[in-house]
Amino acid sequence: MSRKPFLAGNWKMFKTSAQARQFFSELIKLSPLKDDREVALAVPFPSLEASVAAVADTPIIIAAQNVYFENEGAFTGEVSAPMAAATGARAVILGHSERRQFFGDTGAWVNKKLGAALAAGLIPILCLGESLAEREGGRAFDVLAAQLKEALNGFSAADLASLVIAYEPVWAIGSGKTATPETAQEAHVFIRRHLAEQLGDKTAEAARILYGGSVKPDNIAKLMSQPDIDGALAGGASLDAAAFARIINFDA
Repeated sequence: MSRKPFLAGNWKMFKTSAQARQFFSELIKLSPLKDDREVALAVPFPSLEASVAAVADTPIIIAAQNVYFENEGAFTGEVSAPMAAATGARAVILGHSERRQFFGDTGAWVNKKLGAALAAGLIPILCLGESLAEREGGRAFDVLAAQLKEALNGFSAADLASLVIAYEPVWAIGSGKTATPETAQEAHVFIRRHLAEQLGDKTAEAARILYGGSVKPDNIAKLMSQPDIDGALAGGASLDAAAFARIINFDA
């Protein structure tokens, strides 16, 4: 099955609304978007509406970086999935390692957030990944299997038709260290096999699995040459319009 590449960026806690508008102005000038791939940017909550407006005449998808699992209530500082969708955002990152590490997002919470995102019509970008200690201890695949099982518990293949998965080894995020294409491919094959066990072969074959972890213009083509790497979730490189343009316009 041919899967359309999905190239995404995650700005994390960078860029004001004004800076977001400037970025998209530059990106659109630099990068005539190709029909054979999808492009998404996950921006901070205050920049969602400005970013949606800035890409209104393009196919670029704007994503939130997180949502809470309740639709409304006394949850100071949180943003619900319907609120994110109301800005025009079309996708959301869930289970990013920084959310798990710094903000206590458990697997059970990621599962609830996935349900909220789907109910709001958002494309879920589910992040999975092991730490350096877990990889060196030979537990990387056990960690990935557990994260995947807990996040997808209770959902059917039909529920998850829009699911995108991002494999982000924690030891490679922002470190300058990138998993080799072969190492990333091995993890992607493992994830796809577990998707097949949970949701069936058809869903597993259709699911797009992205690689994230120090993705740069000079390594994107090699990563994308692997048969089970269907895209990328870039961090730091997505903050620069010229660098991100090179990533999304890699030569297949």
